[in-house]
Formats: sequence, structure tokens, C-alpha cells
Amino acid sequence: MAIDKLFKDEATEEKGERARMASFIGAMAIADLVKTTLGPKGMDKILQSTGRGHSVTVTNDGATILKSLHIDNPAAKVLVDISKVQDDEVGDGTTSVVVLAGELLREAEKLVNAKIHPMTIIAGFRMASECARNVLEQKVVDNKQDAEKFRSDLMNIARTTLSSKILSQDKEHFARLAVDAVMRLKGSTNLEAIQIIKKPGGSLKDSFLDEGFILDKKIGVGQPKRIENAKILVANTAMDTDKVKIYGARVRVDSMAKVADLEAAEKEKMREKVQKIISHGINCFVNRQLIYNFPEELFADAGILAIEHADFDGIERLGLVTGGEIASTFDNPESVKLGHCKLIEEIMIGEDKLIHFSGVAMGQACTIVLRGASPHVLDEAERSLHDALCVLSQTVNDSRVLLGGGWPEMVMAKAVDELAKKTPGKRSHAIEAFTRALLAIPTTIADNAGLDSAELIAQLRAEHHKDESNAGIDVISGSVGDMSELGISESFKVKQAVLLSATEATEMILRVDEIITCAPRRREGM
Repeated sequence: MAIDKLFKDEATEEKGERARMASFIGAMAIADLVKTTLGPKGMDKILQSTGRGHSVTVTNDGATILKSLHIDNPAAKVLVDISKVQDDEVGDGTTSVVVLAGELLREAEKLVNAKIHPMTIIAGFRMASECARNVLEQKVVDNKQDAEKFRSDLMNIARTTLSSKILSQDKEHFARLAVDAVMRLKGSTNLEAIQIIKKPGGSLKDSFLDEGFILDKKIGVGQPKRIENAKILVANTAMDTDKVKIYGARVRVDSMAKVADLEAAEKEKMREKVQKIISHGINCFVNRQLIYNFPEELFADAGILAIEHADFDGIERLGLVTGGEIASTFDNPESVKLGHCKLIEEIMIGEDKLIHFSGVAMGQACTIVLRGASPHVLDEAERSLHDALCVLSQTVNDSRVLLGGGWPEMVMAKAVDELAKKTPGKRSHAIEAFTRALLAIPTTIADNAGLDSAELIAQLRAEHHKDESNAGIDVISGSVGDMSELGISESFKVKQAVLLSATEATEMILRVDEIITCAPRRREGM
């Protein structure tokens, strides 16, 4: 007896060829969406939210674009996820990884249509990716031992990363900022110690690196404006109970004098709390919550700088860089770890006053202050700089460096092509397809710059058949150039992550032969 229906109402399934086609089309559509943002001449996208305020984001960062999309196609979601992981892991290459996965699937679709089994394609792709990775490992340069050469490698990587972003006009300035900030970390990949503050006004060129920590707050009235050898207590506690809160409280009294007594009791309670805080032997108190006038007055009388309403991100970072811990109870002063810094003072940036902590316990800490024409420009500048900082901090740990500008893809394509010629059977078709997919990245870089990609790729291929060629695409002059002379470098870790993630995602999508969409859960009584 044939079963007409296996699933409940509204659940759908697509099988075999249809399921595979749906996966391929969804993934290729996502790749085509971000393809135009690849390379130094990539274009930006405007993302407008439908929520309140219709906030607008202008960006060409692959991960930011894909994160903001609400996607229905399951295969497309896989590509969004690999882009997100690439962003978390190494910070850059978020567009490359999606474009490469999209091209691999485009090639795989042709092979499936030619009646080659998906498992054969996967086996070929695995061999090709292993071969590509090995050839890259042989070509890497590692200058970790020579400090000067290593710094120039880092500068080249920072310039290359920033050249495809909004900061490309001032990439020299920002590359120096990023390298200085990362070198202060002394090999740590904890970017928490580098704080980025955005202040509209001025131009991007006015951005600077400050050694120390800047808190975006003003110093209150009647409080010391400068403190040397500061002992800082970082807290998250309520300092706003010196008045009776009428809302939500019902107080029955038989005369107004009793209300005054209650207020006096509240004040006394607050005075005791302030005394407990002062007894820690501090001269700076930073609170995440509000500090009302009465406790603020008490702190001012004691010559203590009290900073209120420092956002959580701010006080967490302040606790980290000054070596203090966030406290919420003050009965045991000996168990509270205070933060220390040499000097606290008020500084002006543009029109705004901020509080500057210098000589902090964590010597690696620094603040990058970004200036720019509008909040949209600043947001995109922050994303660009964050990508550069991530890549640099990873490169300090894994100091292997490659040339950029499509050079690694050409080197990998040449090695994979030679492997295809040696491999018998149908797998060789899949390995050849992998070569074509690798060439899609330099092709896209050239297309986005408005160049003749077919001509350039043919020239590049000819150049790479010579031994030890450094040829890549120079989009500025619109021709094939020597990447080592132009100083275009990329981190090996980024390239390796792009190659492996794209291959694994493609493999996962190729294995699919059925898509089952579950019915939504119905509420009771519907």
C-alpha cells in the first residue's frame, strides 16, 4: 500500500535534483550578492533596517552585510555562517570565503549535470584543497626573527587589508596606528585592551592613537580635575537612594515631620555607604549606575573623583586595564581589588570633554580615537580598523606571510592544475573545476576594478608558468605587477582559513539530497 502522505500539514520536502538545485541557487545568489564588494575597488552596500528609526549602515564588509540579512534558503545560511566564523577567527577574508564557496558550487553544479556523483566531486575537491594548502605552506615567508622586516611585513598586511575599505585614502596613517596598537599587545590576541572611541567632527586623518585609556565621561562639578597615583574602585552599585522614592512606595505617616525623618534616615544610610567606599583608601570611584547629588557632594568633600553612569563595556574594560575588579559590596575592603594608574585628567577632543587614564597597570592598553564626517563614516572606519587589528594580532602569533593581489590563488591554481593532469578517473574533472573556482577571486578583483579580467588572468597565468613569479593584479595601474615590489602582502592564516572553510562548506552543501521544511508549531486553541 502506497503512503500518500508522510508529513503533517504544511511540512514540505524537496528531493534529489530539486533539493540540490535549491541549495546551489541559494548559495550562488549569496556569493553574487557580496561579490561586488571584493578587492580594493569593491563597492559598498547600504543596509536599511525596517525597525524603529530605519537605521542605515553603509559597508563593504562581507560579514556585516550577511549578518544583517534574513535568509530563508538553508544552503545560503551555511555561507552566512562560514563568513561569520571567518570574521570571528581571523577578522578578514569574509567576502573571499563566500565568493570561493559560491564558485566551487557553481563548478560542482556543472559536474553534477554531467552525471558525476557528488561523492566523487567531494573527493576531488578534498585532494585539490590539500594540494593548494601544501603549496602555500612552501611559499610562505617568515620574518619573525628580524624585528625590522617583521614590522614592515605587518605594515604591508595592514595596508593591504585597509586598501579595500573606507580607510584606503589614508591607509598609511591607519596602518601605522593599527601596527603600533598591536605591537603594544606583545603577542596577546586580546583586543579588549585596544579601545576605539568614535567622535564625529574633523576628518579621518585627525584620528590618533593614545597610550592609556579614555573614558567617554565628564568630571562632575566641584571634583578634582587631576589625580596623580590614582587608586580606583570600579563598582556596579546603586548610589541613588538618598531620597524616598514615592513611585511604587506607599508610606503612611501621621505628619510631614515623619517624612522628613524617613528622608534623614535614607540620607544617613547613604552617608554610611559612602564612608564604607571611602574607607577603601581610594581617590577615584567609577560607578556603572547613577550617583545622586548627595553622595557626589560627599565624595567631592573627601577629594575623591566620582564618575557615574560609565557604560558596562567601559567599566569592564577599565577594570581590565587598571587591574581592578568590579565590586558591588563594600563591607570587606581587604577583599576588593583596586585598580591603579599614574594620572587621571580631563582632556578635550573636538567639542567634548573626556577622562584620560594614563600609566595604567596593563601596559598594553591604548585607545584609538577615530574622527570623521558622520556617524556612518565612523562606524565603517571602526569595522575596517577592527578587521586590520584582528589580522595583525593573528599574524603576530602566526608570522607566516604571503604576497597578495591574486598571487596566492594563481600559485594554488597552477599546483592544483598539475595535480589534475596526474589524477586518473572522474576525480580529475573535480580537481580541474577547483582550479577554475580559485581563478574566480583574481577575476572578480579585476572585474570590480573595471579591468579586462580575461586578458589579465591570461597574462597572469603566463607569468606564473615562469619559475618563482611574484605576479599579481595591480588594480591601481590596471596591469600585472610584481607584488613584492608593490608591498602587497596577506597573512597565511587568513588565506588558509578561506581555503579550508570554503571547501568544507561546499562539501556540506554537495552532500544534500533532500530538504525538509517543518511545519510551524501551532498555538493551542487555534
